[in-house]
This record gives sequence, structure tokens and C-alpha cells, in this order.
Amino acid sequence: MLTRYFVDNVSKQIVLVCAAISLLILFLIVIFIFKEGFPAFAKIGILKFLFGTEWSLKEEKFSILPLIFGSIMAMLGTVVIATPLSIACAVFLAEVAPRRISSLLRQAIEVLVGIPSVVYGLVGMIMLVPLIRHLGGSGYSLLAGIVVLTIMVLPTMVTITEDSLRAVPVSYKEAALALGATQWQAIWMVLLPAARSGITAAFILGMARAIGETMAVYMVIGNAFAIPGSILDPSRTLTSHIVGQILESALGSLHLSALFAVGIVLVIFILVFNSIAFLIRRKTS
Repeated sequence: MLTRYFVDNVSKQIVLVCAAISLLILFLIVIFIFKEGFPAFAKIGILKFLFGTEWSLKEEKFSILPLIFGSIMAMLGTVVIATPLSIACAVFLAEVAPRRISSLLRQAIEVLVGIPSVVYGLVGMIMLVPLIRHLGGSGYSLLAGIVVLTIMVLPTMVTITEDSLRAVPVSYKEAALALGATQWQAIWMVLLPAARSGITAAFILGMARAIGETMAVYMVIGNAFAIPGSILDPSRTLTSHIVGQILESALGSLHLSALFAVGIVLVIFILVFNSIAFLIRRKTS
């Protein structure tokens, strides 16, 4: 009994230490980003940095409104397409598909989650960009970024939405069917409303994933520092801008500090989305 208690206590302490180390590392990373990015805010001005439209390394003029616009448009376009698709897929897996087929499809979705983003970007360059080119422009565009991001966030959103649907008590559906509702009426009028908190969490996490994705977007979006006139025009996101500019920056320069300031804006975006999703899922639980 004493040995079991000792092992249990030691295990708890080890887990606690590991969790504390993880949180400490995350905290130090955030502090480092803010420390390096603050000089850019101090010299340029927060409002000018956020709402200006010029990025010139030669003249040391740095502002990111086109990047914020590109990131938000890519994010919104992604979730507008991915949300109904993920709900439809989740309903099929949870309520329509036979158990064996549902299990196989779920495993395939889990595989898609683990594919590196650069692979999605490569497929987008080879297959998607030439197709979009027929619509006009070079093909490297905001639309290409939205489509690639949609494919990337779908597995995560489908998984969370399906889990939310399966968490709804079976008695809800049985009661609806007993009252004369069809299967689709029960799904539409009972299950989906009951799972709306989880679906909302999937929606918000999809937004966070879309705005934080880097390489796949960088490879297909065109990377033009300008507010696009249409979804067929090239654009640039916060993450792709950091990747494209980091090798041109000198240590200790205002340029590098401005890139860290871009990172601060990105961290704030993702932190807000993840916090909202956490609160929603906690409320659901």
C-alpha cells in the first residue's frame, strides 16, 4: 500500500513538473516575441504600424494593414467554405454511415491531420494554381490560399464536430423520433442545436488554424504586399510575410523588430480565438 501511494505521488509530481516546464517555455517564448517586437511599436507607433499600407526596407517604413486584410480574408473564406462541409461530413460519420465505413473514414481523416502543410502547398501549386489560372491572373491568389486552407482545416473541424454530435444523449434523438420526426428532422432540429457549442468551438479553432498557417499559404497565395481587389488577385498573410522577409533582416535592425511585431499581432489573434474556443468547450462540458 505504501509503495503504491509513493509511486502515485511521484507520478503526480512528475506530471506537474512537466506541465510547469511546458507552460514556462511557452511563457518565455511569448515574452521574447514581445520584447523583440516592442521597439518597432515604440518607434513606428502602434496605429501607424497596424493601419499603414507601406512596407519598405530601404526607407524603414513598416506597416501591416494589407497583411491583416489578407489574413482575415483568407480566414473568413476558409471558414465559410469549411464550416458547412465539416458539419455535413460529421453528420454523415456520426448518424448516417455504417459503423465500419465510419471507422475507416475517421482513420483517413486522422491521417489527413498529420500530413505536413508543405505537402498541401505542393499539391496546391501543381494542381490548384493551374486550374485557377483559367479564371484569370497567375493562379497564385487569395482563392488558392483559401482552397488549400479549407482542405487543411477540414479534418480538425470534422473531428471536433463529430465528437460534439456523438456527445449528445441518444435520448434526444429517440424522443424526436418517437414524436414522429424523420431522421433528418431529428438531426436538423434536435442534434445540431444540441451540439451547437461544440460546432462553434470547431468553427473558432478552424479560424485560428487558418490565420496561423504558414507554408502552404506561402506557396500558393502569391505574396503581393497589397490589398487584393478580388479573390483572384495575389495577397499576403501575416505568417507568409514573416517567412518571406526573415532572411532579409539583420540582427538588431528595425526590420527584424517589425517582423517580431507582426508575430505579436499574430499571437494575439490566435490567443483570442483559442481562448474563445476553450471557454465554449468548457461551457459545453
